[in-house]
Amino acid sequence: MGRIVTKISIYNRGDQVLAERNLIAPSEVRSLELNEVLVDTGATTLCLPAPQIEQLGLSLLREVPVTTAQGMATARIFQDAKLSLFGREGTFECLELPADADPLLGVIPLEFLGIELDLKNQELRLLPLDPQASYLRI
Repeated sequence: MGRIVTKISIYNRGDQVLAERNLIAPSEVRSLELNEVLVDTGATTLCLPAPQIEQLGLSLLREVPVTTAQGMATARIFQDAKLSLFGREGTFECLELPADADPLLGVIPLEFLGIELDLKNQELRLLPLDPQASYLRI
């Protein structure tokens, strides 16, 4: 099995809304550029270490039970993480990881953004493969 890593940009969507309403300067929108994010099909959503969530200033949404390699645990979910990847954007919940963990990109953001794993070439690719089609369905 291979390993796929990617570069992503993450923004605090709440900050973006405040900037759009001229309540804060665009330069005050908190964001991160992460160069080595592991694409993990075993993870459900975007998962970031606690210090990165704090740096983004994301708001706590709720605590949830999660399944980990060590068994069941409780994790915190934060809201309004706007993810940018390959020119596509979406706003997602973010699961908090321990401070020393690596960030993970799970299947929900990938599916929503129309991005799939190319395991043979160890990379991500944009859908649709046919330029006359769309990855979005109704």
